[in-house]
Amino acid sequence: MRPKLIGLDIDGTTITHAGDLSPEVYAAVHKVRDAGHHVVIATGRAIVSTVPILRMLDITSGYAVCSNGAVTLRLDPDEPQGYQIVDSITFDPRPALDLLRGQWPDAVVAVEELGVGFKLSAPWPDEAELEGELRVVSWEELGADPVTRVTFRSPTASAEDFAEFAEQIGLHGVNYSVGYSAWLDINPEGVSKAAALELLRRELEVEPGDTVAVGDQRNDVEMLEWAARGVAMGNAPEEVKDCADEVTLTVDEDGLVPVLRSLL
Repeated sequence: MRPKLIGLDIDGTTITHAGDLSPEVYAAVHKVRDAGHHVVIATGRAIVSTVPILRMLDITSGYAVCSNGAVTLRLDPDEPQGYQIVDSITFDPRPALDLLRGQWPDAVVAVEELGVGFKLSAPWPDEAELEGELRVVSWEELGADPVTRVTFRSPTASAEDFAEFAEQIGLHGVNYSVGYSAWLDINPEGVSKAAALELLRRELEVEPGDTVAVGDQRNDVEMLEWAARGVAMGNAPEEVKDCADEVTLTVDEDGLVPVLRSLL
């Protein structure tokens, strides 16, 4: 059996939105790893919130893709933090911040501080959504340094509101995606989970036809289209399902399990 590269989203795919990892998913992940396949977590989460999931899964070797593809980690148990950053792509956030400023009454803006946490324009609506050090700073400080990601969040809007909003304000020279809630992630142009996984595919010498991806949200679309076999979770929006080759059960039904078992 030729090794496959398997890109797995975290929230709504590998773990539930309540943060639970089922024993069946855990076992299936390890069976495909034991069979010689490359399991790569590919998530919109920052490093600080990805590492606890890797620990939950007991994945200590290989690679992980964070921040929607802006950051790639090589996992190494001998490193003090358990990983090395092998790639990080940043951009000047000021043009995007200028477009976002004052556009939504209760919106909060965050910029990622790599491996540390986030700088915020105001207190985050739900601090449980972010991990690491959270600091409220001036608007000028938000744009002072190159960043991997800008996040725009509103506690009162919907994902549909933000999808329409992103088109209206005319974001150019960046890559953006809307989350399942009113959450807009803005990354450097050309950055996506798919782009990061393609670099890893070449590094690991996996054939293009031996790629699999499983995800449930709009930031997974490029990844699902990139993979030879793109699988949408049953809880994914219809627009995400339409981009996939197949649809599995929902995350609460352990929809990842039959996909992984089919690779054995």
